[in-house]
Amino acid sequence: MDLSNLKPAKNSVKSKRRLGKGQGSGKGGTSTKGHKGAKSRSGYKRKKGYEGGQMPLQRRVPKYGFTNISRKEYKSINIGTLQNLADRKKITSIDVQTLIDAGFASKKDRIKILGDGKLSSKLEVKAHAFSKSALKAIESLEGTAVKI
Repeated sequence: MDLSNLKPAKNSVKSKRRLGKGQGSGKGGTSTKGHKGAKSRSGYKRKKGYEGGQMPLQRRVPKYGFTNISRKEYKSINIGTLQNLADRKKITSIDVQTLIDAGFASKKDRIKILGDGKLSSKLEVKAHAFSKSALKAIESLEGTAVKI
């Protein structure tokens, strides 16, 4: 036995039905594509969203709203999270790079500090924005909040 006489098992390979090979084949003439029209022609491709002439969904549903190009998106981090981070890493100064290294934000994120949670140690926090309650909590423990 060698590679030159290997064959598939008997009846395991069926020959493909060949369309358009004469009337005697039973699949000649229109080759099962019906008569005329776009679907019978080569290269036919229906447009995306086409619904057979019915008004397509993307044209039936009205447009609404707008995108404000001046909007600034912030990644919010609570002071409870900052306290947890300060306790784990034993640090008193938290800036954007510290938060990125800890996995709370990515490089392109703008960071806003929110006032949820308890703050128990004096921290120096540098971020892009602060809520009023976060500022109050940080400054009540004589920490500093620096806006970048």
